Amino acid sequence: MIRHLLLSFCMAAWLSLLPSPALASPGLCTGPVCADDITRSAKNHWQLVMRLNDQQGHREKVVMDCRAKVLSPRAGQVDRGYATALGRRACRLAGEVT
Repeated sequence: MIRHLLLSFCMAAWLSLLPSPALASPGLCTGPVCADDITRSAKNHWQLVMRLNDQQGHREKVVMDCRAKVLSPRAGQVDRGYATALGRRACRLAGEVT
């Protein structure tokens, strides 16, 4: 009995020394909306293509025009106020602000 207890304690101590797996960060977030993937448009360098999701589970692919500061499409399931703020922030980080 004591041997099993000692063995389980040693195993638990050894497992705690192993590195834990890294948890993926959600990406760039503003309020309840996060952008998991941000890439430049292949056609227009001033446009960013973003995959957005929110805390309610809505997912959407949008295009942010950094020159006009406009999000396309203008309506969708993800809150457009937070999504536009997130797009403007991504444009600033990408160096596309004029």
